[in-house]
Amino acid sequence: MRRMIDMIRSSAVSATVVQAAARGALAVPAAEMMEILVYLANHNKIFGQQARMTLAGWEEKSSVAVAANPQTPTEVLDYLVAPENLRPPLLPALLENTAVPESKLVEMAEKGSREIVDAMRRSSRVQQSPVILQALSLNPNSTDREAKQEQEKAEVIAAIESPVQEDSLSSPEGSEGSGAAENDAAIAAFMAEHSNELTLEGEKPFQAIGGFYELELNSAHDPAAEVATAEVPVAEAPSDLEPAPEAASTSPVAATTATTGAAAVRKAHVPPKKAKSAEEARGSALQKISKLDVKGRIQLAMKGNKEERSILIRDGTKLVALAVLENGKISDGEVEKFASQKNVLEAVLRQIPMKRRFAKNYNVVRNLVANPRTPLDLSLGLMKNILAQDLKNLASNKEVPDTIRKLALKMFKAKTDTTNRSH
Repeated sequence: MRRMIDMIRSSAVSATVVQAAARGALAVPAAEMMEILVYLANHNKIFGQQARMTLAGWEEKSSVAVAANPQTPTEVLDYLVAPENLRPPLLPALLENTAVPESKLVEMAEKGSREIVDAMRRSSRVQQSPVILQALSLNPNSTDREAKQEQEKAEVIAAIESPVQEDSLSSPEGSEGSGAAENDAAIAAFMAEHSNELTLEGEKPFQAIGGFYELELNSAHDPAAEVATAEVPVAEAPSDLEPAPEAASTSPVAATTATTGAAAVRKAHVPPKKAKSAEEARGSALQKISKLDVKGRIQLAMKGNKEERSILIRDGTKLVALAVLENGKISDGEVEKFASQKNVLEAVLRQIPMKRRFAKNYNVVRNLVANPRTPLDLSLGLMKNILAQDLKNLASNKEVPDTIRKLALKMFKAKTDTTNRSH
């Protein structure tokens, strides 16, 4: 059976039916009725004005459903998003509808009213698009502060989406495109799975477990930085390496050689730049992260580099910290470290052994059991996998709960007795 919209397009109905259609009086589904009205508004000179008036007052609930549906025809979405036809109640749905071209949203961002600016600032899709954010920062109805925020956020997101050096080194040649697509799909799936929690989290800012001071302190104790610092005194005390005046007068060649050697030593002991760049990298990562909302931090957690993962695993927002464990580039060594950290959420420690790859890593399991922050029930369940020597260490570890120490001692004695009897 032909749809009414197809019959109207082919002029297969009477003028009376078309007039009824322009008033929205046909017995067809709301979505098809709106499609008919848009067609008449765009193409019918006689009843077009009536159709536009009907659309302007069309029932809000069904209008929002049409505006939010990615299957809605392009002509309808283009009509609804056009500045002269835009209805404020439909704007949030239109902004999130992926079928609405980004180019349309860019136009809206550049020239929209203050009401549109406010709606776009609340939109998840807008806040994840550097192109739309850039356009929004140029809108004359945005305040200077808002324009600066959108500009900075656009730069941060663009940096996240650009290829990361670490990733390019660790990815197999030729797999970058498919890897990026898989990453995006994984992020979308994670967001969809936790959509309700994301709504509750809202715009919660980054807050590190243990505070920012501890993050900076860890950076200051970077091994590379310590090596560089240890070498500095040698570079700052060249006088001890220079020849004495008497030696210089009696042996010019020796003096020249010694002086040249001293200069070479001074040059060789200039603090390497790597230590400074490591601190700068952490500072840059912290700045980037502090500007992101929850969804932005989740994306970075699943796509970012090792430095960013080490910071985001300590995010006080559970979903962000858990997203780090979903990063395809995460190494076993990183997870071993996470498993021993006392400044991560318990949810992170519970999630680690839920991943089969990590649960099979003995160092991960051992670190979890020895971590006093690990929930007691989880530690007890993992202890059956601990080796005798590590059980002995656990039995004398005063940081873990008393229950763990007693059970570790009991299990150690049982394993030792079994070994002795077998011999």
